[in-house]
This record gives sequence, C-alpha cells and structure tokens, in this order.
Amino acid sequence: MKSIKFPEDELAHDCIIEWWYINGHLLGDDGNRYSFMDCLFKAKVKEVEIPFLSKIPLKTMYFSHSIISDIDSKKFYPTIDYLSIVSRDSFTKPLLFVNYTNPIFMNGYVNSVIEETELFNYHIKTEDMDLTMKSMKEPLLEGGTGFVNLGSKGSYYYSLTNLKTEGVIKVGDRNVKVSGKSWIDHQWADVKYSKDQWTWFSIQLDNDTEMVCYEYTDVKTNNKSYLASISRSNGMQEHTEEVIIAPLTKKWTSPKTKNTYVLSWRIEVPSWNMWFEVESMIDDQEMVFGTINYWEGPLSVHGEIDKKPVKGHGFMELLGRPSHYANVGVIKDYVTKVTRQWIS
Repeated sequence: MKSIKFPEDELAHDCIIEWWYINGHLLGDDGNRYSFMDCLFKAKVKEVEIPFLSKIPLKTMYFSHSIISDIDSKKFYPTIDYLSIVSRDSFTKPLLFVNYTNPIFMNGYVNSVIEETELFNYHIKTEDMDLTMKSMKEPLLEGGTGFVNLGSKGSYYYSLTNLKTEGVIKVGDRNVKVSGKSWIDHQWADVKYSKDQWTWFSIQLDNDTEMVCYEYTDVKTNNKSYLASISRSNGMQEHTEEVIIAPLTKKWTSPKTKNTYVLSWRIEVPSWNMWFEVESMIDDQEMVFGTINYWEGPLSVHGEIDKKPVKGHGFMELLGRPSHYANVGVIKDYVTKVTRQWIS
C-alpha cells in the first residue's frame, strides 16, 4: 500500500477501475434548490469484467454519468454516456486535467472538462453544468490512510468534503445561476466488477462538519464492512469502523428495474456520540447503465452530536440491488436514445 500524495494522485492510475465523482447542493438565483452529480469512470475493459462492455474493442475505456435534480419541482435529469472520448492532452499536466466528449455528434458536441486550476480548486463543465469549486478544507483520507478494505478487496479513496461552488446549470431548457457546496471523491482499485452491495452516504452539516460512511456487503459470504470518516468544523479528522447503518420506512420501487430502494436510513456512531436520520429529497433518482442499476440522489439530514441538534444535507448511493431489466431492454433504450438525437 502506497501513501497518497497530492497533486500526483489526483491524476489517473494504472488500475482496473477508477472514477472521479462530484456531487453538490446548490441554490439558484431563482430561489429554487438544486443538486447535481457528475462522474467520469476509467476501466480496463477485459479485466473489469462488466459483461455488456466486454465486446468493446478497447483496452481502456472511459464513460460518464451525470445528474441535475430540481429539488423543489421533484424533477430528475440524468445523462448516461456509454463511451467518452478523452483528449490526448488529458492527464498530462501537473494538476488534474481531463477533456472528454460523448462521441454522438449528430447535433454537434459539447466538450466536458474536469480541471484543477490551482491546487484543490476545480472547474467542471458538461452539457448541463459549468461550475467552479474551491476547497475550504484539506483532503479527507478515508480510514486515515486513504486505503480502505472491503472484505477481500481494497481501494484507494480520498474526498474533498467542503467545496465552495458557483456557476451555471441547465435545468430542462433553462440556464440557472447557482451557488452552494460540493463534494469530490476519487477512488481507484485493482478489482473486478461484482454484484456486491454498496450503501454509501456523504453528509455535509450546516456547522461545516462533513462525514462519509458506508456499508459494503459481500453478497457471496454476506460479510459486511463498515467505515465512517469525519472532518470536524475545525478540520480535525477521525475514522472508525464502528458505525451502525439501519434502514427506516421510506421506500421507492422503480417502474423500470422493479427494484425497491430504501430511501430513509438511521446512521449512528456511538463512539462519537452522534446519530443522523437521512431521507431522499427526490424519490425517482435511479440510474440504469446497461445491466447495472443504482440509486443516486440528494438527502435531507438531521440528528444530534453530543446531544445537540444538527442538520444539513447529503448524497446517497445504493448499488448492487437486483434488477429485472433485461439486456434486450438496455439495447432498445440505447438505440431509442441515439435515434431521437439523430432526428432532433
């Protein structure tokens, strides 16, 4: 296990799977609340063993997922690009720089960018967002070292938990000026795709305390791994595996995959004398990527720390839940999407 170094480890690694993930909560100049997610993935096609990608004649491929959510209107605008073309000069600079695009050019194209303009200051741009972010804290190395054990697997993992954000997002046909707070995750690992379950939360409290926590379940052995890593308002960081993540009553069933997702949870960290209850702000936030489905979306958060009430917001990701969405449905939907882009 190597120590994480900045800015070197913000760039790409020679590994099976890697991603740069960003989420955030934003307030528009129209007074409405919004959230977003943007993630660029890099995978070694043969080694990652995602079945529907195995026929692609590439050694390494990139793909991207993004979401704009109109919280007050309860509307969800997802984008899933199965293949992203990355420019030759990506990952060639001392700081993080990735320039990429979706190769469907019928109506022209919009280049997407993830770039670090100076250390821990970022600019991201896609077809639906153009945002600048400034980190207000040092990176959080999950588990204290930035390497987490997930049963028989392991992953390098760090987060930037408090990024002051401003810019513009596209909501339907409208451009909205926004400001707020974002979160960045960067993970990389030499692991293959599996059907293990991942229940993950990022929490940003109004008092500038942030926490990431998860439950990872190996579906073959039913062994579970837990972690909570926190960045206190004064910047102090702590880590523990003694976290309790329990489902509450709110659920939503996807009309596409027929899977039922639990959308409210209670999180307790007894040694830190804290608990939170989290709940989805929009229920319909399922992402379907080939034969992989997951729920990704914004949360409201309330709870207590040292018996004092706290509140804030966060994001949740639920991966590894079963789907009844067949491959034929995946292909049909993708062809329909491309056809609609061609016609328009």
